[in-house]
Amino acid sequence: MSRPLIGITIDNALSRIDSGKYESNATYARAVTRAGGLPILLAQETELVAHYVELCDGLLLTGGDDARSEDFGHPVHPLCRCIDPCRQKFELALLDAMMDYPDRPVLGVCLGMQIMALHAGGRLNQHLPDTLANAVEIHQNDHPHAIYVGVTDSAMLGRSSRKDGRHPDFSDQTVASSHHQAVMDPGRLRVIAHSPDGVIEAVDDPNRPFYVGVQWHPERGGDGFFNHDLLRRFVNASTRQHS
Repeated sequence: MSRPLIGITIDNALSRIDSGKYESNATYARAVTRAGGLPILLAQETELVAHYVELCDGLLLTGGDDARSEDFGHPVHPLCRCIDPCRQKFELALLDAMMDYPDRPVLGVCLGMQIMALHAGGRLNQHLPDTLANAVEIHQNDHPHAIYVGVTDSAMLGRSSRKDGRHPDFSDQTVASSHHQAVMDPGRLRVIAHSPDGVIEAVDDPNRPFYVGVQWHPERGGDGFFNHDLLRRFVNASTRQHS
């Protein structure tokens, strides 16, 4: 079977479109390849969004600097380092276009999850250290930490992971994060996991086959249910679109 085509969003050097350079951490493409997908990097050409969405079997929204909250009616925190407006406009346009393809899988990573939440009418905590004493120790520098999953029916878990209705035991699983912002309100999306200190770690749309955002970085978290295995579930969902 041929590999499903996974569109991966990319960044601008220095978070500025006028840098004249795109950039992407190679871990995203490598992780998608390892999971069985065919990665392509999506240039930030908003007029091509409809073509990208028609072409790709799945969409991966990647991490980066901070979302521009003023676009959603909230002043920017003074410690934010915002992504270029062109990137934000492009990724929001991708999500708009995906509304016409509800069965097309979407996975948002870190900033990608935050963009998904804002697109769904949500709101961000723009600087976790303002409200959380141990934010740096737990949520930055890829410090491994546990998460608590509060649902059994999410595509993030594989939907049929527990047919007895009980929550699976993930006590031995950890994730790696590096962020100073977090989703405070997911809007139309559903919270499906949080960290021990209450930070929202994952959201989904239960009405779509695979529409998941995670606050951690599965592409660099190594093996494990919430890391490589999650990317494999995402690519497998995209494979069904491709077949």
